[in-house]
Amino acid sequence: MTRARLVLEDGTVYEGESFGATADAIGEVVFNTSLTGYQEIATDPSYRFQIVVMTYPHIGNYGVEDLVRQSDAPQVAGFVVRDAVEEPSNARAEMSLGDYFARTRISAISGIDTRALTRRIRNEGAMRGMITTDVTRSVDAIVGELRQSPSMAGLDLVQRVTALRPYPFEEEPHERKLNVAVYDFGVKRDILRQLVRQGCNVTVYPATTHADEILARDYDGVLLSNGPGDPEPVTYAHENIRQLVGKLPVFGICLGHQLLGIALGGRTYKLKFGHRGGNHPVKDLRSGRVEITAQNHGFSVDPDSLSENDVEYTHINLNDQTLEGFRHRREPVVAVQYHPESAPGPHDSFYLFDDFVAMMKEWKKE
Repeated sequence: MTRARLVLEDGTVYEGESFGATADAIGEVVFNTSLTGYQEIATDPSYRFQIVVMTYPHIGNYGVEDLVRQSDAPQVAGFVVRDAVEEPSNARAEMSLGDYFARTRISAISGIDTRALTRRIRNEGAMRGMITTDVTRSVDAIVGELRQSPSMAGLDLVQRVTALRPYPFEEEPHERKLNVAVYDFGVKRDILRQLVRQGCNVTVYPATTHADEILARDYDGVLLSNGPGDPEPVTYAHENIRQLVGKLPVFGICLGHQLLGIALGGRTYKLKFGHRGGNHPVKDLRSGRVEITAQNHGFSVDPDSLSENDVEYTHINLNDQTLEGFRHRREPVVAVQYHPESAPGPHDSFYLFDDFVAMMKEWKKE
């Protein structure tokens, strides 16, 4: 195995071994607490420019298969694990995780004490880091390069992951009765799959698509997808969303939730280390029900910035009381910060797609 290092911008160094590509990789170092679903995580566009640390120790057990990927290729800047399994035990596996990363040019490192690393991120906050196989280079030189690299705050990454042109999503055959336009801010395929399973014709649009183009067509609703980066600089989305509110039912997920919050007059802020994993408890304030949710975000909507005359808070995170969902009091507009499609994660929140479909059907009656 080739020796490798993970160097953080505070000068902390973790020694390990390379198990993917060997090029230097720079990104914001974050951790994910999911026990499974490493391929879905690696291919989620929301992880663009991030080096993901998996807290579960054994990663790669069941290999890689094409069916579960959330985009065409891995989106992470790098991957960090404690133990990388080289020989997966799964009849459907097409290759090992290490081979997958090597073929797709993703630098990964194993042999790291990921729990110690996670504690550091929790204490100090998410920070930039580099995976490198050049173990002779000085730590000071690497830290200097990291401090010159972009910070996640203020970074518009949406245009690096969005579709280049509109396209219909036709992966699964189902009876379809509703027409939904999806703004692609970095959409996961399982979000599109859930819409299709709910009987929707789905058309995916680039993030910069003008609202007039959506409104000129026969759509029953609009979904604002997940995606990477800071929602504040994505100003083109803010304006288009404002024009859609009140004219079509709107459902925002993750980054879509944040963009919708800004469009309604709110503000967002960067979390210290974010929420990433498949075990985050969220309370539905209307029913009192607690859902275990899948999450992946580093920013949050400031609830004090939204007008209570216009917005009702519907969900909160039970770990830190951050806002996890809201709805408009008069218009058919709902949003959640977490991922109701899971992939990976629990299925507690699938009902939100049912709610979106019901909202569109009610809108059609009016």
